[in-house]
Amino acid sequence: MSLPQTDRPLDVLVVGAGIAGMSAAIALTLSGHRVRVFERVQQMGEVGAGLQVSANAGHVYQALGMGEALRERSVPPDQWVVRLGKTGEQLTAFELGRPHLEQHGFPCCNIHRADLQEILLKRLNAVAPEALHLGAEAVGYSETADSVALKMADGGILHGDLLIAADGVRSSIRHQILGPDMAEFSGNIAWRSVVPAECLPEDFMPTNHVAWVGPGRHLVMYWLRNRELMNIVGVVEGDMDIEESWTVRADWREFKADFDGWHTDVHTVIDASDRQNCFRWALNIRKPVFNWSSERAVLIGDAAHPTLPYIAQGAAAAVEDAAILMRVLAEGAEVPASLDRFQKIRAPRAARVVESANRMRRINHMADENELRKSIAKSADLFAERDTWLYNYNPMTVPLTN
Repeated sequence: MSLPQTDRPLDVLVVGAGIAGMSAAIALTLSGHRVRVFERVQQMGEVGAGLQVSANAGHVYQALGMGEALRERSVPPDQWVVRLGKTGEQLTAFELGRPHLEQHGFPCCNIHRADLQEILLKRLNAVAPEALHLGAEAVGYSETADSVALKMADGGILHGDLLIAADGVRSSIRHQILGPDMAEFSGNIAWRSVVPAECLPEDFMPTNHVAWVGPGRHLVMYWLRNRELMNIVGVVEGDMDIEESWTVRADWREFKADFDGWHTDVHTVIDASDRQNCFRWALNIRKPVFNWSSERAVLIGDAAHPTLPYIAQGAAAAVEDAAILMRVLAEGAEVPASLDRFQKIRAPRAARVVESANRMRRINHMADENELRKSIAKSADLFAERDTWLYNYNPMTVPLTN
């Protein structure tokens, strides 16, 4: 697929070298813009755990020249299976492997965040070798009718035509555009860990995406890196004062205690976790917003629409942002008009993703087991519904209407 080429090249400043920022930088570079990316960390390292790249994001990576690398480094799950946490009883299952590929034209890929980050970094270095600047922390911006000035923590000021804030929910640019953050604690706390396959029994689990559910908590596990690693994410209800950061380590014994009485398979994985590298963070809810931009600055990814991890779409939504922004800017309108058009196209869909994740949170944690069973049975319709509006969305070809 040929990418749209701009007749109005811009000097673009991107804050944040995560999935959103790197995807946008690659897309805009290939579309003809000059892009610089500023990331506050001194070195790109192996961070995070597993995530899902469904077809809606996969189409973008295919168009940007990373589709083959993504397939090689990921594991497509055969099924999505839901089991009761205590007994292991299977409540529902549906095919996710071949049907997803055949219906949507790209496989559903489970991949380690670090592997995806490496693919993005390699591609960015190939198309724009000097674009990434590490140890560069942005603290704010100012703008005129003709340009934007990015203020750095070291006192430096960088000038450009467009500023893209892709640095997450605590972005200083987000605060400047939207004002004080109205985040609310969801009542949920998340755990994550990654377990080497060699630490688990042989043939421990098929190549499935398995969700264990029960009143007040759930746990998801799936394979990464050609079944070399098992990714686990557990979510429990609580009211503890915990930081909203998935890089904070916590006591493994508390992780195990949170799933006391659950099936032996759950504890097999928890017991095999690296006990020095279990992470816990608070999940906050933010109401969808529709004003993502000022005249020459725009939010994308988590900075614009942070999403709870209940439908595995936070990363995919960020990739969609990158593609649609590239296409809108290629139309050649003035920057303020382009940003206004971009947010009008993207904000309603992003809000639907956020609200769908919130709805799944309520289903997974229903207090009464009988009601939970009924809700999971009905949730099969929700999964099927996603084929009609979520996974079948191709950001590279969808009409740019709002």
